[in-house]
Amino acid sequence: QVQLVESGGGLVQPGGSLRLSCVTSGFEFDDYAIGWLRQAPGKKHDVVSCIAGKSSVTLLESVEGRFTISRDRSKNTVYLQMDRLKPEDTAVYHCAADLNCGGLINYGVWGQGTPVTVIS
Repeated sequence: QVQLVESGGGLVQPGGSLRLSCVTSGFEFDDYAIGWLRQAPGKKHDVVSCIAGKSSVTLLESVEGRFTISRDRSKNTVYLQMDRLKPEDTAVYHCAADLNCGGLINYGVWGQGTPVTVIS
């Protein structure tokens, strides 16, 4: 059974940092693209970053240079390091897996999400 379990969200002040974790199971970790998506209140889902094979890509311009995706194959875990957080980063963050980054929203298997709130 494919499972993705996120953790690491919480309440943080502007300028602060958080590291999200996504522990995966039930599929061959190296064969899938795994990405982080977010949904802010009242807005659609956006793909933030995705990692596939030896490549990673940041897909949301507003987090470029502040968020970094990485993975630890020994732990079947993908991380999202979020630095210099802004109030507009407030959202529920999900990780998702699919055969490629482009399919994450429509075809991917998602975790339950972890909320991030950036507030003074």
